Parts: sequence; C-alpha cells; structure tokens
Amino acid sequence: MMTKLTMSASAIALGTAGIIMTFVPEAVLGYFSLEMSRMLVLLVQILGALYFAFGMLNWMSKASLIGGIYNRPIAVANFSHFFIAGLALIKSIISNSDLPLIFLVIGIVYLIFALLFGLILFKHPIVEKNN
Repeated sequence: MMTKLTMSASAIALGTAGIIMTFVPEAVLGYFSLEMSRMLVLLVQILGALYFAFGMLNWMSKASLIGGIYNRPIAVANFSHFFIAGLALIKSIISNSDLPLIFLVIGIVYLIFALLFGLILFKHPIVEKNN
C-alpha cells in the first residue's frame, strides 16, 4: 500500500511539474525572476519533458511489485533522482539564504520522497493477499 501511494503521489507531482514546465516555461522562469532567453526556455521545456516522462513511468508502474529485487531500476531511479536533487536544493538553501522559501519547501518534499523510495528500494515488498 505504501508503495502504491508513494508511486501515485510522485507521479502526480512529477507529471504536474512536467506539464507546467513544458507548456508555460516563461511563467516558471518569471516566477523565479529569471531572465528570459530562448535557450533557458528550451532547457525548462526539456526538463519538463523529463519530469513528465518520469511521472508517467511511476504512474504506469504503481500497481507493480516494487522493492528489493523487484523492479529495482524503477526504485533506484526514483531514489537517485529525489535524493540527489533534494540534497542539492538543501545545500543551495544553506549556502544562500536569499533564495525564496519555495526552494526549502521543494527540498523538503524531495527528501521525503527520497526517504520513501529508499525504504522501497532496500525493503522486500510485502505481497498483499486478495480474498
């Protein structure tokens, strides 16, 4: 149950972020007060495509047995993504206190997902019995 909930929540979060970054990259850049350039808009759109694809992977895998040796690449990819990005966000906040509060919130969400995917990765899945 925890695996399905974690996969669904991460799929929705990543998919939503991906759609926003793909279709309105200018709004994302404007929200963070970043300079508009065609190259930066393109990079945000590519990042959006990556997030959307990761969200789709998680959504389509949510009913599968994941953990331990089962579907290990999915668990490793999610754990790596959320752990590395979460640490990078927290490190940036610690070294630059002028960053907006949203970076802290996103960093905490990322580390929570990293913890959940770490548990999924290193714990053998429990098979639910259907009566």
